[in-house]
Amino acid sequence: MILKICGITSQEDATAAMEGGATALGFNFYPRSPRYIAPDRAAEISTSSGVRRVGVFVDEPPEQVERIARIARLDVAQLHGHEQPPGYPAALAVWKAVRVTGDVDFTRYRTCPAEALLLDGPAAELYGGSGKSFDWRLAAGIGKLIVVAGGLDASNVAQAITLAHPWGVDACSRIESAPGKKDHQKMNAFLQAAKAALHA
Repeated sequence: MILKICGITSQEDATAAMEGGATALGFNFYPRSPRYIAPDRAAEISTSSGVRRVGVFVDEPPEQVERIARIARLDVAQLHGHEQPPGYPAALAVWKAVRVTGDVDFTRYRTCPAEALLLDGPAAELYGGSGKSFDWRLAAGIGKLIVVAGGLDASNVAQAITLAHPWGVDACSRIESAPGKKDHQKMNAFLQAAKAALHA
């Protein structure tokens, strides 16, 4: 199970997340995001062995994604734009983000070569931390590994896991004190609630 904390901008928050049980950390490389972090700054944030380093990208050319991945030592590219499989970076795993609305059609993603689909709530032009959830029942039975994101915190992650049966869960804005600054108490509560739901 992937327990991901996204929007990491400091070593303090990264360390607290890993101590709470996070198995993946997200770094946002979309320049317009309030959680943007420069690739060289992300590279300075150390992570434990086995913790996946995930980069958030929006419509970046694959060569640019791979360049940033090398600098920031990424394991996964989380693609939030209009990227199609021929434009996926070849050097690392891909999680393709899908905005879930009532009329979303998942059939076109069943043959998608991405390792997983990251299902996020509707959020206009925001990428990586909108705080809006979706009907998690829509995520069940897609036929691919899924990571549920969008509006998760300690109060609802157990329900999301029960309804969606995901491979992973991802929290960001609802466990922050400000964009890019984690509230360690809320973050730890989310991680503990997610772990408890998995072992229920």
